[in-house]
Amino acid sequence: MTPRIVLAGRPNVGKSTLFNRLYGRKKALVSDISGLTRDFREEIIILKDQEFSLIDTAGVYESASDSLSQSVEDNALKVIKDSDLCLFVVDAKSGLTTKDIEFADYLRKSGILTRTIVNKCERGASRLNIYEFFELGFGEPLAISAEHNIGIGSLIDNIVEAIPSNLVNENNDEDAINLAIIGKPNVGKSTLLNSLIGHDRMLTGDIAGITRDSISTDWEWSGKKIRLIDTAGLRRKSRVYQDTEKLAYFDSIKTIKYTDIVILLIDAIEFIDKQDLRLADQVLTEGRALLVVFNKIDLVKDRAQFDLEIGKIFSTNLIQLDKKNILKVSSLKGKGTKEMMERVILLYEEWTKRTTTAKLNTWLNEAVQKHQPPARAGRRVKLRYITQASVKPPTFIIFSSAPDSIPGSYRKYLINELRNAFGYNLSPLRIHFRKGDNPYVI
Repeated sequence: MTPRIVLAGRPNVGKSTLFNRLYGRKKALVSDISGLTRDFREEIIILKDQEFSLIDTAGVYESASDSLSQSVEDNALKVIKDSDLCLFVVDAKSGLTTKDIEFADYLRKSGILTRTIVNKCERGASRLNIYEFFELGFGEPLAISAEHNIGIGSLIDNIVEAIPSNLVNENNDEDAINLAIIGKPNVGKSTLLNSLIGHDRMLTGDIAGITRDSISTDWEWSGKKIRLIDTAGLRRKSRVYQDTEKLAYFDSIKTIKYTDIVILLIDAIEFIDKQDLRLADQVLTEGRALLVVFNKIDLVKDRAQFDLEIGKIFSTNLIQLDKKNILKVSSLKGKGTKEMMERVILLYEEWTKRTTTAKLNTWLNEAVQKHQPPARAGRRVKLRYITQASVKPPTFIIFSSAPDSIPGSYRKYLINELRNAFGYNLSPLRIHFRKGDNPYVI
């Protein structure tokens, strides 16, 4: 089992900055705003040829007593308790605080293997403060500056020495399907993720905007490895005002670009609006595979009228989506989630499918005979050859005598014919036209 290293401490001591430093790139949101991290983030890292699971947690022992802050802290403490090594991150600039001492007492009583990491020691004056942290009782504190990459080598040595581990050679994550759940705030994204994995991995509540980071969770469904990614709620950009929400917004948009399949979750009661359509269009523009899922369907009274209205909207606004890409679930009751995951697997198989060049060219000849492309200045436009250039999404290149003269309507005709011939029912397809003859004919 991969050893789990957790970064813990008060808010704004630099845990997320240290997480990004050890992970090797900016994965966690970082800001001067206290309490930016709410859920925990977990990623696999390799330190000195050994594999570890690194976990960034929300700040603990805050003074806030509201229900959301308490849920955030309870979630963090649960993760900390299940770790193999706790890196207790403290702030050299702030010095030792009462909250640090209280948290240290909790760690000792829990019996968690702990090391004190004194962050923000980029200046000499700050480094002089590290000795007061001996009082925490976890041995010699280690001075670092996560932001300026100071002391990180010594930290890595300490981690490896604290948890001897064998390198796990299998990198199964390469085969995992990256499945992101996006949508407006409070449509039930975290509740859906919790329903899928069977326990409360994500914080949920009636308060909109609880999730701030894009949080990933590794999971298996019917033998398939899935990386579930819960994202912050996406409002229209012009309505994003707070700095925390701006960071979360751009993190969610970035997630869309690098995921495989996107579930756009919509509140069935609030119905669909322009922001939902913008999000769907953005996903398709990025070439991601898209499922539109209406949540809270159990609360809809007139299902027939609901289906009729949905059909009208998608037939005029998102004609590139098939009705099979539209599903209805109740994440709170777990209804419809099995069908949704079956559709996810089918969609991924289409999105990564390759078709042989020979079959494609046989199909192209038949499609052209069935319906010739429009003539250009009285001369027939020739489509000479087709090949599949890539997957994710399936992308095809057709060589033509006059590629600029082929209208969009004929492109749509070819895409529909491709779908019917090769079973592309769910995945987006792309066709590009290039000038030239068959490149393989000499």
